[in-house]
Amino acid sequence: MSIFRTKSIEASMASADDSEHQLKKNLSALDLTVFGIGVIIGAGIFTLTGRAAQQYAGPSIALSFVLGAVVCGLAALCYAEFASTVPISGSAYTFSYATLGEIIAWIIGWDLLLELMLGASVVAQGWSQYFVTLLGQLGVTWPSGVAPGSVFDLPAFVLVVVLTLLIAKGIKESMRVNLVLVAVKLFIVLFVIFAGIGFINRDNWTPFIPPSEPGKSTSGLTTPLLQAITGMEPVTFGILGIMSGAAVVFFAYIGFDVVATTAEEAKNPQRDLPRGILGSLAICTVLYVAVTLVLTGMQKYTEIDPDAALASAFTAVGKDGYATLISAGAVAGLTTVVMTLMIGATRVTFAMSRDHLLPEKLGRTSPTTGTPVRLTLIIGGVVALIAAFTPIGKLEEMVNIGTLTAFLLVSLAIPILRKRRPDLKRAFKVPGSPFIPYLSALMCFYLILNLSVETWIRFVVWMALGFLIYFAYSRKHSKLENGEDQAGPGPQGSPEVMSER
Repeated sequence: MSIFRTKSIEASMASADDSEHQLKKNLSALDLTVFGIGVIIGAGIFTLTGRAAQQYAGPSIALSFVLGAVVCGLAALCYAEFASTVPISGSAYTFSYATLGEIIAWIIGWDLLLELMLGASVVAQGWSQYFVTLLGQLGVTWPSGVAPGSVFDLPAFVLVVVLTLLIAKGIKESMRVNLVLVAVKLFIVLFVIFAGIGFINRDNWTPFIPPSEPGKSTSGLTTPLLQAITGMEPVTFGILGIMSGAAVVFFAYIGFDVVATTAEEAKNPQRDLPRGILGSLAICTVLYVAVTLVLTGMQKYTEIDPDAALASAFTAVGKDGYATLISAGAVAGLTTVVMTLMIGATRVTFAMSRDHLLPEKLGRTSPTTGTPVRLTLIIGGVVALIAAFTPIGKLEEMVNIGTLTAFLLVSLAIPILRKRRPDLKRAFKVPGSPFIPYLSALMCFYLILNLSVETWIRFVVWMALGFLIYFAYSRKHSKLENGEDQAGPGPQGSPEVMSER
């Protein structure tokens, strides 16, 4: 059997009706939008804005956020079409299985597992730092032996355990908690914007685009791959600085794709999924741009603290007490990010186990909660241990390369599915196809090339491990290998068991 065999859309839809692997449809368009906002707005708005402004683009970092939103928005359009056409749990994994073939679907699934699990661990550690900082501002001292950066990060471990139990209880319960925390987070962000407007000094926006200057040189494995290949010298500020800033802040938007992993739990996926994906991205873009304009207006970009930009900006204008409120907002904000990333990891793995690329028993749902409890506990346990014991550090870039690879392949899959299955009902269509999908893929590839050589090496090692598992286990146990999935009508309306492409 070909490793590029595809699973038909009809077979994917039918698998969702299996009682042992069936998820409850509880989510509305509002739930999905809040879900997207919950995972997009996190550490980026509290720290990334200041670092990118100081190091790359100055006040014009607002333009970098707009450019990043455009690039991300192109991928979001592709996700919206796929999610409304194939409303099945698994996001890019499910999409690619129906278009690009089993081996590509496995690569994407393995890729997403890296992105979501490692991302949840990284953010949990960031949450732990903000949590301990907030306690310190309130006069509470946390034991150094179990603090962030120690051998055992207790706050991060406890956070993941609590969220794991909540996710296992049910998606609707998780969304209720998410709704409350997102409301708190949005209140803090809006507070920063409206409170900061009164302290804006327009002179700090001049020049809005600082003149270009040589950037910090890197060497060895830390060199961006594109720079290592071409020998280009790094540049900051100016027009190229805006481009570099966009490559950095792009990752502040990562998360909208997690909305697509809950497609099977949406009440009206054809209508609500595009609204949830595009709506959350649009809201977050407006908030990001507003925060950057306020931040660079309150402080000269050269004086911004890259580690605690918002808090230090208010301290600089004599509002020390606002730092505590901002820390509280960060704690609430990062909680929702960890939870949504863990839900995404669980749903992708659930889809893979339902196709028997991973052990089938892992994906069985509880008749009481309507969630894959066993799988949720396993994912949560792994994330908790990574967050508690591992100094993540530079591994954060692994999240980025996994995400961008998924974006790239989903973008390429849109014109492929349009050609192979023109008969499918598409509640939402990417305008300007195939130009827009190809442009999205090209931009994602450019951003991938800007990641470091060591990130590429780690990614290759991770993918090699994935190929080993696929050829040793997944290929032999696949439903398509054993003829367990019957495909529906093909492009011409004739039945087909599976496609060999």
